[in-house]
Amino acid sequence: MRKHRLDPFSLIAGGLFTVIAVLYLVAALNDRSVNGRIIIPVTFIVLGVGGLVGAVAAVARRGRTDREE
Repeated sequence: MRKHRLDPFSLIAGGLFTVIAVLYLVAALNDRSVNGRIIIPVTFIVLGVGGLVGAVAAVARRGRTDREE
């Protein structure tokens, strides 16, 4: 299998959606409800931070390859 670069945004988004799914599953099993007024903004904030991390990593990666040549 070929190695590929780490994509921080995809990793953060996948982990976030997994945590949300587990949260809803646990709440459903315990007859509780999840407050969407908290979950939705937190989701967007985490995805925004993930996008920022991905952009900074791409810029750093591009700068590093320019210096090596």
